[in-house]
Amino acid sequence: MIRRREFIALLGGAAAGWPVAARAQEARRVYRLGVLHQLPRTAPQFAQLLDGLRREGFIEGRNLAIDSRGFDSRSEQYEERTALLVNSGVDVLVCGGDLTIRAAQHVTRTVPIVGIADDMLASALVASLARPGSNTTGVSILTTELDGKRQELLLELLPGARRMAALVDPDSKSATQVQEMVDAARVRGTELLTYRVTSTEEIVSAVDAAHAAGAEGLNAMASVMINANRQVIIDRTAALRLPAIYQFPEAGDQGGFAAYGPRIEQIYRQVAVPVARLFRGERPQDIPVVQPTTFEFVINLRTAKGLRLTIPEALLIRADKVIE
Repeated sequence: MIRRREFIALLGGAAAGWPVAARAQEARRVYRLGVLHQLPRTAPQFAQLLDGLRREGFIEGRNLAIDSRGFDSRSEQYEERTALLVNSGVDVLVCGGDLTIRAAQHVTRTVPIVGIADDMLASALVASLARPGSNTTGVSILTTELDGKRQELLLELLPGARRMAALVDPDSKSATQVQEMVDAARVRGTELLTYRVTSTEEIVSAVDAAHAAGAEGLNAMASVMINANRQVIIDRTAALRLPAIYQFPEAGDQGGFAAYGPRIEQIYRQVAVPVARLFRGERPQDIPVVQPTTFEFVINLRTAKGLRLTIPEALLIRADKVIE
């Protein structure tokens, strides 16, 4: 029979063998998360991130603290705000978009970074998806392929269209990627006009210019900045009766004509998993970059009626969601 004193000693020895992160959670350590993003903390995706972390056992106000100084940031503030977050002692940084990830990588090589990027590998933000290397991992959205898929869908939604337009954020798309889109449209017998936008202030004038040039449809190409202003685009294209397709299905829910891609809420729930693994003591270079696995095609028939468009029945059948 094991005596009480020996039993306690055994427990102590077992505890010494537990992983450090597990013992820290048992001790109710408070983990600090910093977020560097263009959007304010009130943006819906951050509620999804916190819900995902809650499911992993990290609850704000209990064992999780959020440093909010990196929210609602402009590009010229990224490095300064990253430094503030790093110096405050955050355990993990969540970064939204290529520019925020690069800024964070420039500031720190030790604090783990969980990034959400258009294409982690093509942008050289990681060494590989399976073994990211350095201090960065996260979610790669496959936007290079999805931008092309959205263009194909828009052409199917607008049969007979011979001139289309695309909003392009040069911080998210290389000249080579844009030219590939132009060439792909030409093969389909369609001219693709591209309009560079680098700020919120340029968006309405770019949409107006596309409409004035005779564009019959608009592809709002993947970009943190463009997505952050999707309601501006939705409102302006509605006023001009210019059909547009968007990066995330949520845009269709908000009144956009069509959308194709993963849901933002799913992406931010995905982000919670590597963040939790890092809190538990894993190394970022050992956590593979993940990619979305579910993509949703949304058609808003109410918006289509306002645009005086009839959607081919075959596309309505293919759509994952049709908003009547």
